[in-house]
Amino acid sequence: MYTLILLAGGKGTRMKNAVPKQFLLLAGKPIIMHTLERVEKIEEIEEIIITCGEEYISLIEEYRKSYMLNKKIIYAKAGKTRQESVYNGLKKVKTDNVIIHEAARPFVNKSEFKRLIECKEKNVIFTYPIQFTVLKIKDDKVNELLDRNELANIQLPHKFETKTLLEAHEKAREEKREFTEDSSLLYYYTKIDIKTIMGSQYNLKITESLDLIIGEIMYKENLIRKDE
Repeated sequence: MYTLILLAGGKGTRMKNAVPKQFLLLAGKPIIMHTLERVEKIEEIEEIIITCGEEYISLIEEYRKSYMLNKKIIYAKAGKTRQESVYNGLKKVKTDNVIIHEAARPFVNKSEFKRLIECKEKNVIFTYPIQFTVLKIKDDKVNELLDRNELANIQLPHKFETKTLLEAHEKAREEKREFTEDSSLLYYYTKIDIKTIMGSQYNLKITESLDLIIGEIMYKENLIRKDE
């Protein structure tokens, strides 16, 4: 069985909105609820840990009642960084395996969660090919040409062995190292094999106002098949 850590502690500063992005409406529904509704239907995920500010717990509980969700949800304190939020969530995980997702990625579908769960490897991430030229810059000048065939964008959700990831997080805390996501943190400390599987061009993260506009178009044009 699995636990899902759903990161919902973002402040939404780049959206320039007083309401954090995960609580804004997308297709008439709070962004966070798009993921929660899909996870509700996945039997292998037995509980959800939501990392968020304490002031938003009552709001999420109202959403749960309104959308009639029954899956167990517990809360962990959002940290000052994404990495700290994951760590706070990991300390509450009781299952051997954990799935990590971001509330700001509402376009994930049920089949993507199932692909992670059904993959036999213990540590698995979604990636998507980089489709543009990538340069390494130093002192405002081109420093190196990178081969995009050897690079990939990282997408969530991810699946990890809980104990291994928690130990890696603890080492990072001891050394005061910061990582932007968990597969790079895990690889840095363990060099363990991390399986990559193909993600989706539609797995957009809502970061800026333009992303929300694009998201509305995606739903309007039926580009998102949320139950597949």
